Amino acid sequence: MKALLSPKRFLPRFIAACVMIIAAGGCIPRYTLNGSSINYDIYKNINISDFPIRASLVYPPLQQTFENELLNYVTRNTRLNVIDGNSDLELSGEITGYSLSPQAVGTDAYATETRLTITVHVKYTDNKNPANNIDQSFSAYRQFDSSLMLTDVQDGLCQEISEELVNLIFNATLGNW
Repeated sequence: MKALLSPKRFLPRFIAACVMIIAAGGCIPRYTLNGSSINYDIYKNINISDFPIRASLVYPPLQQTFENELLNYVTRNTRLNVIDGNSDLELSGEITGYSLSPQAVGTDAYATETRLTITVHVKYTDNKNPANNIDQSFSAYRQFDSSLMLTDVQDGLCQEISEELVNLIFNATLGNW
């Protein structure tokens, strides 16, 4: 047993085994964990439309924040070409809700926490397979201390909520969960 583990015999075999494992790594299929289940032989492109704000309370920078997050997420996590006009897949919709609501009340009967909720209505059209079409609303929220001014936390909250909404939308449409 001692002869099998001697450095003169073990080290060359160990190095040879490592080289074979590394070389074989190129032959092993790669799987990504981004959730995308797109067949790139069938789907080549996607059209992502504007998402105008149709909520009763309007925060104008939200539209750009949400649209940028959606576009960036799709381009980072798929190999689809984003185009204008006719495409294999289409994402369109509107921001239908932007609301504030008190969540916790202190001993003085004033709210101690406030919830910002954003709702987006999405229409996902699969022009190759209409059975995959989705027409659905997605909501996400963040709570913040009521002693803070909304104007001080609004940009950060909108970014966080947009990221969550995009993740939900991606998983329901392109992720095909």
